[in-house]
Order: sequence, then C-alpha cells, then structure tokens
Amino acid sequence: MNLPIGYKMAGIHCGIKKSKKDLGVIYSVEKANAAAVFTTNKVKAAPVLLSMKNIENNEIQAIIVNSGNANACTGEKGYSDSLEMASKTALALDILPEDVFVCSTGVIGMPLDMEKIVSGITKISQILSTGSEKNDDLLNFANAIMTTDTFPKVYSKEVLIHGKKITIVGIAKGSGMIHPNMATMLSFILTDANIEKSALNKALKNSVNDSYNMISVDGDTSTNDTVVILANKKAANKEIFEDTEEFYIFCEALNEVNTALAKMIVKDGEGATKFLEVEVTGAKTVEDAKLISRTVIKSNLVKTAFFGEDANWGRIIAAAGYSGANFDPGNVYIYLENKVGKINVCQNGHFINFSEEKAKEILKEKEIKILINLREGKEKAVSWGCDMSYDYIKINGGYRS
Repeated sequence: MNLPIGYKMAGIHCGIKKSKKDLGVIYSVEKANAAAVFTTNKVKAAPVLLSMKNIENNEIQAIIVNSGNANACTGEKGYSDSLEMASKTALALDILPEDVFVCSTGVIGMPLDMEKIVSGITKISQILSTGSEKNDDLLNFANAIMTTDTFPKVYSKEVLIHGKKITIVGIAKGSGMIHPNMATMLSFILTDANIEKSALNKALKNSVNDSYNMISVDGDTSTNDTVVILANKKAANKEIFEDTEEFYIFCEALNEVNTALAKMIVKDGEGATKFLEVEVTGAKTVEDAKLISRTVIKSNLVKTAFFGEDANWGRIIAAAGYSGANFDPGNVYIYLENKVGKINVCQNGHFINFSEEKAKEILKEKEIKILINLREGKEKAVSWGCDMSYDYIKINGGYRS
C-alpha cells in the first residue's frame, strides 16, 4: 500500500502509554487543502478547539496526534498544551504553527505529560526526516493512534482523474464510545488529488454522513471525534470542482475509503462478537430510513438479543417505533439474513410462525443483516453496528487501569 505522493508519516512510543506506540505525525511536503468534521458533543477537547481554529482557512501541512490521553476537560492548561504541541511540531518541521492540526485520544480529564510529548516530537521529527513513503511508516502511525483497538485500520483506493492516478489513503482508530454523529474515533484521510477547497469540504461532509455517522457500538459520543482530509495537489491533475464528473469519481472513491474504515471500527467494537448491518428500504424519505436504521443499530436491547442469538424481532420494531420516523407499523416486514440463509420474522408489523431453528442458525454467524422493509416508498439507508457482550462491561469497567 503506497502513500499518496508528497506525504511522510511516523509513529513512536514517547511514554504516555506504558509500552505501546502513542505519538504519530503526518507531514505533507507542501501545504494541503484541508477539510474536517468534528464531534457534536458540547464538551470538546482542547485539541478539537485548536484544530477547529487552525483549519478555518482550509489549509493544513502537518498533523500531530497522541493516544493514551484525550486532553479533554483539562481547562486552560489543556488548550495551552495543545498550542505547545502545534508550535513544537511546527518548529521541528519548519512550518507555521497555525498549519498544524492537533488530535488526542484516550482518558478524559487528565493533563498531558508535556515533557514526554515534547521529547517525542523531537524524536519523531528526526525519524520523519529520514523516512520515506513506506508501509512500515503507515502502520507505525496507525498503531500509534490506537487506544482499545485490537488492530490498525487502514484502507486505500486509487482512481484515474484527468488521466492522472489519484491515491486516497485513510487511517482510523476507534473501538468504543461509538455512536452515530461521529464516534470516539479519529480518521485521517490523505490524497494527492488537486481538488478545490469547497469541493473537498462538500465531499468529506457528504461522505461522513453516509459512513461514520451510520455506525454505533455503544451509544456514546466522544469529546475528541475528528475526521480530517488533506489534499496536497501532488498528483498534478486538473483542479476538481463541485458537481463535475471528476468530483463524483473522487466522491465515490472517498466514500469507499470511509465506509471501509467505518465498518472496521464497528467490527473492532469493544467486546463485540457479531457485526450487524441494518438496511431499511421502502421509506418515504431518506431521513426516515436513516432515523430507523440508526435507532435500531444503537438499541442496547437489539444488541444484547443478537449477542444472545435470540430472534427477538419485537425489539427491532420497537426501536423503529421510537425513532421519530414517519411510517405505518402495519406495513413493516422484517428479515434476518446472512450466508446461511434468509428468514422472514415479521409481516405487516405482526407475529408470524417462523422456524426458530433456522433463525438460530443465522444468528450463530459472525455477520448478520437486519432487513426492514417499510413498504411505503423508494428510499433506503444502511447502518452498521455490533452486539453488546459481557466483555464490553469488563473493558469499560476498568478502562483507566
């Protein structure tokens, strides 16, 4: 997997965590057009507040990120520490502090150990100066941003635009505190495409709505959620503008990257044993379809039923009913499906006789689709999530330890 042209990255252990990598940096050899989407939580971590300010002109040249400590709810010191992370990174890379994007992830409510962070920035910048566009660098960065993740999340896509090869690479972290309207996740997307700023912003926001905003692990929304994309123009294609054929090619590729990463986050959900997909069809509006799909995927009663391999379809239709969507329950059909087969468990919103044995066979599998047909229109939506197991409690009951 190759990085897009003109990027370098590295990941190291600086001492925030006991032994695992905990500091990562991304550097573009030229200032890149940039866009970002941030947490909807009213409580925003210091690095989020700083990065929201630094990206106002839609240009960024470097990203510095630490794991193990979220630098959230840390007051003026937390913001000052984020500023120092930006300034030290800028000094090391000979760029402007306002062109540095800062992210943190980990435990909330604890101050950063800035001595370790600053020492780490010096070390990582030296590695960056001698590094190259290699897979090892990418994987080191991907490992450096993880918290309770069990595997690094990376995906790439190449497309031709104006006869030039465009590369898009995404690196994400996320495992718990995952909820529609972002997640406790960080996602860094790099491309060498030459794309106009407003077009890049539109492409990212539309893609986030259909990918990261359609996943759920546990119904919590973090203080640090961030998705950022850099586009440094090094592919030398003609500039891409909104609502052109080239724009839609770029958007399709970006959506593939973000959807793949979103699914990886869900599959790595804390304590998860099953990957769930909820597809709602036959809705009058896309909004109704999304409301139902997202509400079902985040229902703890639905999640625990699937962990217990219980075809309790009543929990599914109940979640749809309180979603706020406009539909007639008397029209609803519900199916369960995967490679084992497909079974209809609800017709016209009512009980039907179905084979509990066949349902059990389907529910024993690791991946399950929940199909909800409202039979009222032509719109649809898909969301992704996981079950909720005993291990989720164990992991989060002792997170700080």
